[in-house]
Amino acid sequence: MLAMNTLVDRLSAPSGVAMPKSAIADDMAMIRAASELTRDLTAPSARIYWTDFLASTFIGYAGCAAAIFAPSAAWMLAAAFVAVLALYRAGSFIHELTHIRKNALPGFRLTWNILVGVPMLIPSFLYEGIHSLHHNRTKYGTADDPEYLPLALMKPWTVPLFVVAAAFAPLALLFRFAVLTPLSFAIPPLRRIVMERYSGLIINPMFRRRPPEGEFRRQWAWQEGGAWAWSTLLIVAGVLGWVPLRALLIFGAIASATLVLNQIRTLVAHLWENDGDVLTVTAQFLDSVNVPPPGVLPELWAPVGLRYHALHHLLPGVPYHALGEAHRRLKDALPTDSQYHAANYRSLPKLVINLVAGAARGGAAT
Repeated sequence: MLAMNTLVDRLSAPSGVAMPKSAIADDMAMIRAASELTRDLTAPSARIYWTDFLASTFIGYAGCAAAIFAPSAAWMLAAAFVAVLALYRAGSFIHELTHIRKNALPGFRLTWNILVGVPMLIPSFLYEGIHSLHHNRTKYGTADDPEYLPLALMKPWTVPLFVVAAAFAPLALLFRFAVLTPLSFAIPPLRRIVMERYSGLIINPMFRRRPPEGEFRRQWAWQEGGAWAWSTLLIVAGVLGWVPLRALLIFGAIASATLVLNQIRTLVAHLWENDGDVLTVTAQFLDSVNVPPPGVLPELWAPVGLRYHALHHLLPGVPYHALGEAHRRLKDALPTDSQYHAANYRSLPKLVINLVAGAARGGAAT
C-alpha cells in the first residue's frame, strides 16, 4: 500500500510532472525505527550461509552434469532449468561478500571464489569495491555510481538491450580473462584501460575504476589469475577436443541464462528514476524495490535477500537471512502513512511493465 504522504507529494507536483527524487526529504521516523528495531539482526549465521551456498552450488553443478548427459532434449531442459536457478542463487552470494564484515565468515570468500567465482568467470574482485560505491550516500544514482543508469528516463530500446547484452556476457568474460589479462600484462597502457573499464560488474559505461590497493590487490591478483587459467583451459579443451563441444555449449548456455536472469532482476531492483542528483536516504529507499511475501516466485528470481532490495539499502549491514524478519518488524511497527510501505511491490511483471512504460514516456519526451 502506498504511503499517504508519498501520494500527497506526488499529487502536489505540477500536473503531468513527477516529483524528482532529489526533492524527497528524509523520513526520520522510518530511519530511526529501522535502526532501533533491527539491532539484534546484524550477525550473520555461518550455518545458514554455508548450508545455503554449498547446497545451491552442489545442486547447480549436478544440474549441469545432468543436462550434459541427459538422454533427451526434455530432460536436458529440465536439468538446465534447475541448474540455472541453483547457480544463480549460488552466484548471488557475491552480493553478500561485499557486505559481511571481515573475518565474520572465515574461508567463505575463498571458497565462493574457488567453487563459483572462478568457474563462472565472475570472481568477487569484479564486485567488491564496486558495489560499496552504489551504497555511498552521496554517490547513489549519480555519475559516480557504477551500478546505476536512469533507465526509466532513457530511450525505450535501452531496456531490452540491457537484457540482451547479458546473454553475451559469458563470451565477453571469456575474452576478458583469456585474452585481455595476458595482453594487458604485456602492454602496460592496455593494463590501465582493462583495470579501469573492464574489471567491474557495472552498468554505468562512464565509470572508471581505481587501481586496487593493499590486501585487496592481492585478492584481485589470485582471482584474476585463477580466472585466466580457467578460461584458457576452457578454450584449449574445446579446441583440442578434450571436452565435447556440446558439453561446453550447454555449460555456456546455463551461465548465460543465470546472467540474463540476474539482469532482469537488476531491472526491477530500482525504479531508475534519478537523473544524477544526490538523494536523501529516503529518496534512495523509494527509488529501490521490495517484493515481500506472500509471493513465492521472488525467492527464485530475487534470491539471497534480493527481494528486499529497498530494505537492504536502508539497512546494508543486515545479513540476507535476517531481512525477512526486519521487514516484518518494520511493516508491523510503522503506520500506514510511513514511507516504508511505498517501496513494497507485488510482482516482477508489473515492475517490468512500469519500467518499460516509463522509458517509453521518457523516449517520447526527448
